[in-house]
Amino acid sequence: MSDLPVIVIGAGPQGLAAAAHLLERGFQPIVLERGPSAGAAVSEWGHVRLFSAWDELVDSASRRLLQAAGHPIPTSGYPKGEAWVRDYLAPLARALGDRVRFGIEVTSVTRLGRDKVVDAGREQQPFVVRFIDGDGREQRLLAQSVLDASGTWSQPGPAGADGTPALGELAAADCIDYRIPADVSALEGTHVAVVGAGHSAVHAVLRLAELAERHAGTRVTWLVRRPSIERALGGGEADALPQRASLGVRARRAIERGSVELVTGFRVDEIRRASEGIVIVAEDGRALEPVARLFALTGFRPDLSILSEVRLAIDPALDSVAGLAAEIDPNVHSCGTVAATGAAELAQPESGLFIIGAKSYGRAPTFLALTGYEQVRSVVAELAGDHEAAARNELVLPETGVCGGSGDFGGTSCCAPVDIAIERDEAAVVA
Repeated sequence: MSDLPVIVIGAGPQGLAAAAHLLERGFQPIVLERGPSAGAAVSEWGHVRLFSAWDELVDSASRRLLQAAGHPIPTSGYPKGEAWVRDYLAPLARALGDRVRFGIEVTSVTRLGRDKVVDAGREQQPFVVRFIDGDGREQRLLAQSVLDASGTWSQPGPAGADGTPALGELAAADCIDYRIPADVSALEGTHVAVVGAGHSAVHAVLRLAELAERHAGTRVTWLVRRPSIERALGGGEADALPQRASLGVRARRAIERGSVELVTGFRVDEIRRASEGIVIVAEDGRALEPVARLFALTGFRPDLSILSEVRLAIDPALDSVAGLAAEIDPNVHSCGTVAATGAAELAQPESGLFIIGAKSYGRAPTFLALTGYEQVRSVVAELAGDHEAAARNELVLPETGVCGGSGDFGGTSCCAPVDIAIERDEAAVVA
């Protein structure tokens, strides 16, 4: 099967980095991206500034490929998502050429002629990646290995506190957004609510607080499941990530000024229609005054449906790769205490298949772009038979100790989609 390509699903930061490493190791990668361009998910939060500086946002093999192509890479500052795409991801995709294919919806990954149950000759069969192309035609490609870097951005968490949509949430979908708003001007003079305690929620709260301070009559209510907001506000000046520290300080000041009303211990149970919008009801019966719009920013989760016919080891709590769970559990770890992981931790029962990037972390919000790049380097080394390089840890993460977990109900994200997230933080995602 060595003459077959390695297929990478997703042309985000980790997917494109994987292709660059594969090229350096002599493989022929094919990257299949659902969106119309590189970093399509990042582009959706392009208006948000990342917590990481440029030197933490560029993969090593990708840097070498871009330098060989004569493309300059920024070296200082904290870019917004749109700049990360424009100045790095899009040029990287161009450097990879027709190895990156856009408008491709992957529908399944299987073994040729073997469903999940069959053992006989399984590992001798190539992978089959089925997809719908841009013209709506169903096609397939054979591969020697598959790296799933499709992320979590397409599956945001619901407003409901128990992990499923609250009663009435689906019916009220026209009044609910699950992304950080880029333009809030239409909400002038209305009552708006945000639910969530991660950095995506903090970004949204600050954007809305600015609107409230400019336009009288605009109200912003921040609903948090935890009894305290301290973790979401970060470590202030002690935070090793200056941009994240600034975010927390600004949010605290907005609350102190009265631009934002903070409601803690509010676990959304029901959303009811009202003449002025929607009424949000907590598990304990508290009901918020009607709001015109709710921003539900409660994290992201992976879509594992395309992998339903291959053999996976997935953690039952986090929906992460099982081998990572102990290292990334947000009940225990912050993004500053999550260790670098590689091929050994990412290995699946299905030999040659790896879930990488934010998707490998499942629901855990502690994913960093740098962590993903180290995953990619290790996995590609393993595929190339360089076991020493695969086992080597080339990344040391700073311990910030300020990025909280979900143990107090309703986790925070280290990356503002998402994981995503944002980056240093969910695609931070906001990844």
